[in-house]
This record gives sequence, structure tokens and C-alpha cells, in this order.
Amino acid sequence: MTRPFLTWPDKRLRAVAEPIEVVTDETRALWDEMVEIMEAMPGYGLAAPQIGVALRVAVVDCSEERGRVVRLANPEILARSEETFSYEEASPNLQGVSAKVTRPARVTVSFLDAAGDRVKQDFEDVWATSVQHQIDHMNGKMYFDNLSRTKRAMLLKKAKKT
Repeated sequence: MTRPFLTWPDKRLRAVAEPIEVVTDETRALWDEMVEIMEAMPGYGLAAPQIGVALRVAVVDCSEERGRVVRLANPEILARSEETFSYEEASPNLQGVSAKVTRPARVTVSFLDAAGDRVKQDFEDVWATSVQHQIDHMNGKMYFDNLSRTKRAMLLKKAKKT
């Protein structure tokens, strides 16, 4: 079963997702399903709230060859670089539009991995962008919330036309 994407402005996209207590077989099955959905998009990441699952769970794979998926549960950013990185971001929850978003170029993130262990990992450039994008989804934010009010209004107006 593949879950459908919620469509903006579904209010569930603005809800803060719940942390998981432990990584279970159910969590791993959700991650597997999310990897399939991400690959079918295709995309660089997917957070559970995007498909209507209000949990702090995400997958990210920004590798060119694919197959280097990082599975994250309860991710927390521990450190951000002052140096920034800009990337054209989009979301299957708001089809037909994208915008260049500037975020920290490097982040150190703590999360539960597929084994259920708390790990720390550094992410850089597109990987850092995708991880931050997924954490935003878990916090009820969309990528366009990082734009100026004017750019955000223009993007949402354009999205209504598509």
C-alpha cells in the first residue's frame, strides 16, 4: 500500500509530529514504504507527515547513485554552520512550484537510526538542505515558510493557478 501525499493547504501539514518512543518493526516498515514513495517521486527526502503519518520519521537520499538512504527518527539539529547553501526546493504536497531557499550549508543532527540507536551525523550541502526540509515538515513548516512574505505570496498564488 502506498499512502497518498497530503495536498496543501491540508491542516495536517501544519501540525507538529509526535516523537516515537522506540524504533520497531512497524517503524522500519514505514521507512521502507517511504523510501519507495521517495524513489517514485523522485525526490531527495520524505517526512512521514507529508503522507499523513504524524510521526517524527523521515528518509533522505541525496546520492547520485541512490541506495544510500538515511533513516531518521526524532531528528534534532545540534549544530548549524554560519555558511549557507541555496537550493531549489519543492514539495509533492504543493505541486507545480519551487523556490530557491537558503539554509545552513552544514548541520550536525542527532537521531534514532534503523537499529534504534541514537547517533550523530554531519550533513552537507544538498544532504543538509534535505534533512532540514524534512525536519521542517515534522515541525509543521513548509519550505516556502523560509521565503520572504512577498516571495511566499507569489509562490502560493502561482500554485493556485497550476
